[in-house]
This record gives sequence, structure tokens and C-alpha cells, in this order.
Amino acid sequence: MASPGSSFVDFIPPQVRARLKDLRLTSRRAVGLQGIGLHHSRSRGAGLEFAQYRAYEPGDELRQVDWKLYARSDRFFVREAERESPLAVWLLVDATASMAQEDAARPGWSRLSAAKGLAACVAELALRQGDRFGLAVLHGDGVRVLAPGGGLRQRDRFLLELQRVQAGGSWPSPERLRPLWERIGAGDLVVLLSDAFDEGALEVVTRLAAARREVAAIQILTAEERDFPFRGGHLFRDPETGEELRGDGVAMREEFLRRFEVARRELDARLDASGIRHARYFLDQALDLPLRRLFGSRDAAEYA
Repeated sequence: MASPGSSFVDFIPPQVRARLKDLRLTSRRAVGLQGIGLHHSRSRGAGLEFAQYRAYEPGDELRQVDWKLYARSDRFFVREAERESPLAVWLLVDATASMAQEDAARPGWSRLSAAKGLAACVAELALRQGDRFGLAVLHGDGVRVLAPGGGLRQRDRFLLELQRVQAGGSWPSPERLRPLWERIGAGDLVVLLSDAFDEGALEVVTRLAAARREVAAIQILTAEERDFPFRGGHLFRDPETGEELRGDGVAMREEFLRRFEVARRELDARLDASGIRHARYFLDQALDLPLRRLFGSRDAAEYA
């Protein structure tokens, strides 16, 4: 169990955590920016009123460098400023039964494990920036909500909730989703972490986007779904419906991959049409790769 003094390192590999310093959570709330852009926050960042200098870090924008100070000191410093209002970040974690799926090559690392790790990454970024972060876990029993907050106490509450999450059941019925509509406010940033196999998950994010919430989605998939490496006879079972399918892996591979690619393209088109920025994560990839694609300033392919 998470306890006071716990840190995100329990969920984030050290090498991934070291790379998070290059990332900044951003939203469309900044006037005049297209797509994901800088938001206004009371934390220090690229705001309007000067607050302090700090040493340049990889990923900082060059326009923030104080070149006159560089000329005097021969060192790079960036100007930080007080930003106007904190961002509230919601992590929506799909905890339905299908999220328990793992790859045979990496036992113990499931879709849900990845969702927890990604949620911890986003929460750490929010904590560093002085933004608020909260959690909504969706499973067969409904929605469990941790309202957005900031600071180390919120971090401990967040980690405790993540530790408790287990995969089970199917997507909640519409009447159980009321806490989402009541709690997620205008201007909040919502990040869905899901395999996106449930129609209900897509309905949630498209409804939030239609209500002018800032929405991003990360689809979490197994490497086996991408590669379909199965040979010989196999029994495939849907963990939520119990439906079973027997077949020869080699004979099924071409048709499965074709249909899987069609489904991915259809999902991408649907998210694009709703103005939802999205990325895809496979269980054999670096955990920060989808976050870099959504929020990073470097070439994400470098970390594939």
C-alpha cells in the first residue's frame, strides 16, 4: 500500500522518470495556440509576469532563454513567470476485465499496470508544475473518484487509490457515470487510459470533448495484438464476455491483423473527428512514449 512519503517511483521505472523532466503538461486554454498549447497556471512557467530565472534544461523553448544574461555569464538561463490559474488534470483509468491482459514475454506487466504507470507519470508532471490532479477509475461497479488536488498529500492519496485498482467487470452503465459529468469542469484536462475496446469508453471521451473539455486518449495494447505471434492451436477468450474462439494461430494471423488495423484506423478517425488528441502504447514500449507524443517537444521516435 502507498503510505505517507510514498513517491511515484513505485509506478515509474527510473529511466522513464528521468526523462519526464523534458515534458510539460499543456492545454488548449492559451489564447492563439492551435492544438495542445501552454496553459495559464499559478505555478512558475511560460507565463506573462516575470518570477525568476532557472538553469536551462533540455526541452525548454529557446524563446525563454535570456540571451543578455547568457552574454554576461556564459551560461543558459530561462525566464520563469507566474501563470494565472492552475490546471486540473483528470486521469480516467479503465479498470475493466480486459485491462488485466498481459504479454507472455513480459509476465506481470498488464494493460492495467501500464495505465497505472502512465497515470503516475501525468500526476508527477502536474505536481511538478503546481497543477492539480485527480483520478476516476471506471469498472463494473461504477466510477471511483478522487477529486483533483495539489501537493504531497494529494500525491499520497493518488498513489493509495492507484494501488487499490484491480481489473474486473465490464464498462459501467450510463447511469453510473454521473460523477464524471458532475465533477469534470470546463477547462479541465482529461486523459483517458484504456484499451478502447468498449464503446462506452469512446462515448465518454467524445461527450466530454463535445462539452468543450480538453481530452486526450492513450490506447493501451499488447504486443501480441500488434504482432499476433501465435503458432499452432490456441484458445482465445474474451475476459469480459467469456466468449471463446479456437483456431490455428498461423491460419488466423493475416485476417486478425487486417481487421485489427481497420479497427485502429476507425478509432483514430473517430477521435480526430471529435478533436481528441491521442496516442497508442504497446506493452513492450517505453512508458513515456505516448506522453512524449502528446506533450513532448522532442522526436518521440527516439524513444520507441
